[in-house]
Amino acid sequence: MIKKFFFDTYALVEISKGNPRYKPYTGGIKIMLNKLNLLEYVYFLIREKREHQINDVFNELTKFNVDYNDDILVKAAKMKYKFSKEKLSFIDCIGYFLAKKHNVKFLTGDNKFKDKENVEFVK
Repeated sequence: MIKKFFFDTYALVEISKGNPRYKPYTGGIKIMLNKLNLLEYVYFLIREKREHQINDVFNELTKFNVDYNDDILVKAAKMKYKFSKEKLSFIDCIGYFLAKKHNVKFLTGDNKFKDKENVEFVK
């Protein structure tokens, strides 16, 4: 059975940097993400002076996009409020609930998600 993961932007960045701990997540799995993660990842590429990769990133990763509905947005807002001291981002909260909706693990190395359920935590 193929493993499935929702990739947080953290995972995309670490794979891009060649983090060996993320090697198992670079093949033989099903990837899910949303365009907000792509937005953050493109910002990373711009910051790292790698703008020339943006078109390739969109061509390669948009096929893994999963959309969200109003219910996901409400759950994300509630999560952000519940954990307001942790300063979670809306994008991370949306991704977290998309992962839960699709019964896949939320792949991240963000310490704010380390002890949350349904998280595949890789630093």
